[in-house]
Amino acid sequence: MGSNTSTKDMAKKGLDNLLSTKNHNIVDILLGRKDSPQINSNMLAEEVQKRVYNALKENHPYSDVITDSDKFLRENVFSSKSMIVMYVDLVGSTQLVLDLPQKQLAIIISSFAQEMAYVIKQHSGFILKFVGDAVIGYFVQSENNTPADNSVSCAESMLRVVQTGINPILQQYDFPDLAIKIGIDFGENTIIRYGDNEKESHVDLLGPSMNMAAKIQGHAQPDQILIGDEVYSKLDSSIQEYFEQVKWQETEWNYRNKITGQIYPVYAYVGK
Repeated sequence: MGSNTSTKDMAKKGLDNLLSTKNHNIVDILLGRKDSPQINSNMLAEEVQKRVYNALKENHPYSDVITDSDKFLRENVFSSKSMIVMYVDLVGSTQLVLDLPQKQLAIIISSFAQEMAYVIKQHSGFILKFVGDAVIGYFVQSENNTPADNSVSCAESMLRVVQTGINPILQQYDFPDLAIKIGIDFGENTIIRYGDNEKESHVDLLGPSMNMAAKIQGHAQPDQILIGDEVYSKLDSSIQEYFEQVKWQETEWNYRNKITGQIYPVYAYVGK
């Protein structure tokens, strides 16, 4: 079996297990912890459907979701922080551009991005920015936080939101279903500010995990979660069981760990 086919099989297995009512997911594990974000999975899909329906019917605006991130970045500008970085990309947006009227396209892309951002906030993360049809989030390492576990639970919830929240509403309007690709990595990133205006100049993140998360996401299959080894190694053992290492040919994935010189391992969510 070729590696690309294997990756597709892993993606299908992960999504099937995630949506199965017979299987537990990472959210269930985190809900058992006192310090975990409280996420009601049953209410999640209904709330998403209402917001997306209202957006499509009445162009209902979403509330701002980037304020907290902007505040955090400005308070810590020019410092380095250990963090999980997550890239979420919409699959097939080029075809959407060709198939949909401009107004409907804008509403769908905006609703998708905002819903992904809401999920990030629910899992104690920050939204760095929206880039076209992609969302970039981050989870900061601290003594009382478990960003690795939170980030993969967040990714699970994102898939669930798309499949059970957004797509059922799009189907009512005969719009095509959405699919996403998620890449996650961990590392030190530096907060930078472009300009001397402390309140208005653009702030952003620079670092190897920003680049690696983007590369990992680019190799994901539709509706697949991929994480780097730096994330996998920080997961609780009960959550590591939801992932399998991807076996790629070197021609498909040749990014190396700068310390060991070995090919950087990547793991795919397969569920349980």
